[in-house]
Amino acid sequence: MTKKVLRTFQYIFLSICAFVSIFPFFWMIIAATNKSVDVTKGTLMPGSYFMENLKAVLSSDLQYTTAFKNSLIISVVTTILAMIVSSAAGYAFVIYRSKSRERVFNIILLSMMVPFAALMVPLFRLFSKFNSVPLLKTIALNTPGAVIVIGISTAFLIFFFRQNTESFPKELIEAARIDGVGELGIFFKIFMPTMKSTYAAAIIVTFMNSWNNYLWPLIALQSPERRTLPLVISAMGSSYTPDYGMMMTAVVLATVPTALIFFLMQKQFVAGMTGSVKG
Repeated sequence: MTKKVLRTFQYIFLSICAFVSIFPFFWMIIAATNKSVDVTKGTLMPGSYFMENLKAVLSSDLQYTTAFKNSLIISVVTTILAMIVSSAAGYAFVIYRSKSRERVFNIILLSMMVPFAALMVPLFRLFSKFNSVPLLKTIALNTPGAVIVIGISTAFLIFFFRQNTESFPKELIEAARIDGVGELGIFFKIFMPTMKSTYAAAIIVTFMNSWNNYLWPLIALQSPERRTLPLVISAMGSSYTPDYGMMMTAVVLATVPTALIFFLMQKQFVAGMTGSVKG
């Protein structure tokens, strides 16, 4: 009897948690189908105004489609480069041993303690000087490169790949070296396919962070045609009379890519976060 009561309370608690988690998304979708007036009234019933809101978003002076394309390019490129650079760093910290290895890794971990707000001014001054250097103009201010290069290598990703590489079977590396496979071949042909669950988890985290990034793009991307989705959605809400129906439609469209990636890779994501080697 006690077990049944306990299980009942567990289901009730989990149901409440699920409702609290899902309700914002439910309300967002409902709001996207209603007029701004209905949204401010707090209606919870689906409306028939979604197509009008969608047309308003696509025809907005804020260039939503351009911002969507900018966010997609920045997020995809950042994710691809981050997977190569950060995973190579995490791999090297485990496979190649040296006396200063732990010291360097500890310094990287300490960098996680520094808030990004403390780095904004130094980064802005640094990237503002790249315009005068021909080889660095692609990552100067007001270019997608300025946003991409910041997310390529992060302390969290290096730490994440290092911890998961600890479970990588070292026998595969030794066997590959005996067969004459080079170090790059081992990394790209053996390590990466074997650790695909870890890569899946890292891809989801990196893509979502890049897609939702607001603070640094706000500083680095100064032209309207360079803005990303978070900047455009923020601008929608900063008007004197914001159209909440249009805003929620814009948010729904912006949520689709991240939700799609997560649902397609959720099994690998769970396996990667739990440290599984096989995907």
